[in-house]
Amino acid sequence: MGLKIFSPRSHASRGAVGFDFKEITKTTPEKSLTVSLKKQSARNNTGMITVRHVGGGHKRKYRLIDFKRTKLEVPGKVAAIEYDPNRTCRIALIHYVDGQKAYILAPVGLNVGDMVVSSDKADIKPGNCLTLSAIPVGTIIHNVEMRPGKGGQISRGAGAAATLAGKGDMYCQIRLPSGELKQILSTCKASIGQVGNTDNENIKLGKAGKNRWRGVRPSVRGMAMNPVDHPLGGGEGVGKGHHPVTPWGVPCKGYKTRHNKRTNSSIIKRRK
Repeated sequence: MGLKIFSPRSHASRGAVGFDFKEITKTTPEKSLTVSLKKQSARNNTGMITVRHVGGGHKRKYRLIDFKRTKLEVPGKVAAIEYDPNRTCRIALIHYVDGQKAYILAPVGLNVGDMVVSSDKADIKPGNCLTLSAIPVGTIIHNVEMRPGKGGQISRGAGAAATLAGKGDMYCQIRLPSGELKQILSTCKASIGQVGNTDNENIKLGKAGKNRWRGVRPSVRGMAMNPVDHPLGGGEGVGKGHHPVTPWGVPCKGYKTRHNKRTNSSIIKRRK
């Protein structure tokens, strides 16, 4: 896995940094593990835009990822490392010994030919899945469940990694990538290792068109609008005395939007 720096042959390529895709071993997805993905263009059932700046983009097929790792005690061999347009990390195609196939998130250090298994008796090596109670304290983990059997929800993006900070009889303490310390039931599952494609944060698109390929439409600054369109609009010259808000007046920088009191007790230490 590495980066490719483009030669400045045009204004778009000057300063652009992309992937070299040397870790990709298979270019077409497994047909039995893909489904069609219809674009909604960020509109609801009445056709109203509910999320701004979303639309267009290249057509995609959705890869069915096994976040639950429910195939217990059955080893599988990594057949290929593939690109997934629906996420920032790479995915690994697993061929289980009983003939079934599945996709999992590809962690750092997982290569073609390696064996992975979902079992509490498995070795602590990248790609294996165990319950938190069976993982040693201090282990780097990803794809962590928040409820038993629901599937991994924590640390799934490129380069993400959580740490098992402590263990108790009923709960385990997980240090999230944000720095937050959270307690989760010991019966929840997690995969070993750090999510791969760690160079994703160093990518520079180079031109606006690459954002359009990803389905991101242009956005206009609120300060460039008229007062009727945005709270920051209008004024003679450039005005800098505003507090950053959305077009509907809600603060948008440093404003806490968490209102889930039900899970407040699971947070031991906030990220700030």
